[in-house]
Amino acid sequence: MVNGSVTSPKQDDVFVVYPLKFCTVTLSEVTASGKRLDAQKYDVNLRATQKRVLNNKFGVKHVIGDVDGFCSAYRPGICKRIFVEQDDDTVAMLTPSQITDLHPKAEKYLPKRFCDSIPDWFVKSGEILLTCSGTIGNLSLVSKTLNGKCISQNLIRIVPNNVEDTGYIYTYLKSSTGQLFLTRNNYGAVIQHIDPDHLATIPIPDAPSEIKKRINDLIVSSYDLRDESNDLIDEATALLVNELQFPNIRDFDVALFKKNAGVDTFSVKLSDLAGRADASYHVPIANAIVEHMKQHAAEVTTVGDSRVSKEIILPGRFKRIYVEEGYGRVFIGGKQLHELDPTNKKYLSLVHHGDRIANQLELHEGMTLITCSGTIGKVTLVGKHWEKWTANQHIIRVVPAIKDIAGYLSVFLASDYGYQLITHYTYGSVVDEIDDTHVSNIPIPFLKNADVQQRINELALEANEKRYEAYKMEQEALRIIDKEVIYAK
Repeated sequence: MVNGSVTSPKQDDVFVVYPLKFCTVTLSEVTASGKRLDAQKYDVNLRATQKRVLNNKFGVKHVIGDVDGFCSAYRPGICKRIFVEQDDDTVAMLTPSQITDLHPKAEKYLPKRFCDSIPDWFVKSGEILLTCSGTIGNLSLVSKTLNGKCISQNLIRIVPNNVEDTGYIYTYLKSSTGQLFLTRNNYGAVIQHIDPDHLATIPIPDAPSEIKKRINDLIVSSYDLRDESNDLIDEATALLVNELQFPNIRDFDVALFKKNAGVDTFSVKLSDLAGRADASYHVPIANAIVEHMKQHAAEVTTVGDSRVSKEIILPGRFKRIYVEEGYGRVFIGGKQLHELDPTNKKYLSLVHHGDRIANQLELHEGMTLITCSGTIGKVTLVGKHWEKWTANQHIIRVVPAIKDIAGYLSVFLASDYGYQLITHYTYGSVVDEIDDTHVSNIPIPFLKNADVQQRINELALEANEKRYEAYKMEQEALRIIDKEVIYAK
């Protein structure tokens, strides 16, 4: 959108306002739709899509249904949650916004005793998860990474009747056609919602078994590769922790002034203030991590060291001009960094932002990305499938000095210890910020055992290669469902 107008999909980016879309709706349609009077329920594009699906060459079923449905679906009941600090008697809880993350890390914890009353919050392998409140239509398949995890009730759990249809249903709902059905069928004036019953109204082509099997095999393989990549990252992180003899981040012995005080108290020398009077900058955990690394590493340097990074890029702020898909570069933000195929992608105009894209915004394989505004310290390693995509100015790009340091750098910064060293630079009274100078000064260790450091690097790069293959498989499944099912002639 630009000043309320949709940009025309042309190379010269001439802006036009499309004419008003309208259609007639019969009283019987309104009644059949539960007497819905909101216009989006009768969206023109949705009606055209519905007609195309209903008239497809294979016939239709519905996503859920007792007779003609592919699945059943449920949403756990709502209850009051009690969040507590992480300890040995807590269970990690993931939120709906984390289900699309490749390797989600819990930020909220529930007491174990509370979890006995919410057994249906724990998801099972083979279920399809669908966000149904606020952001509608994000999907994930429960594979090894999510199996058995406790996830908020704000997700619809879709259970395929036939396990071999799982990938087919997932792909259809993730396709542009499936997303149109999901996002145009919601309700709510402020926070948008859909319920499991809405899925009973969504038609789905009943493709031949051979096509469904091909799509299912691609999606299952894609998620297997994601799980394998997560195992490699976990192995790399474990090697790092073992080599540096790091204790659990919660067990670090930090220099508190009064250890039994109700709040953390510590003293700071005047010579150590560094012009910062905010307490968060001087938290003892950061110093404790650095001192520990000095004892167990061959050398502690900084991210800005020429042996570690070639360049650290913080793009300037700018007014963005978006275009239609296919007429600009993919543009993502910090919320999407941990996703394989980021949801809600936008497309940045090459005509208006070509120089800025080339010099500041463009992503390249091997870069480490760090969020630097709002949510601080999310880290990811750019994979091959993000090559020449663009990201906003709230993400700092660290260009590795050589390929042999790229994976190691990312693993360290993404660890619990790297996170503490990144976030202690945070400043800002309303919106948290860090800048490229701060990132340049983040301490990073060179390990005494160079072979272990190289192995960590190789594991990270291998994990990224698996994620690239996983991305290609999912894209192929989406291509098949479009070309051979929805638009098949």
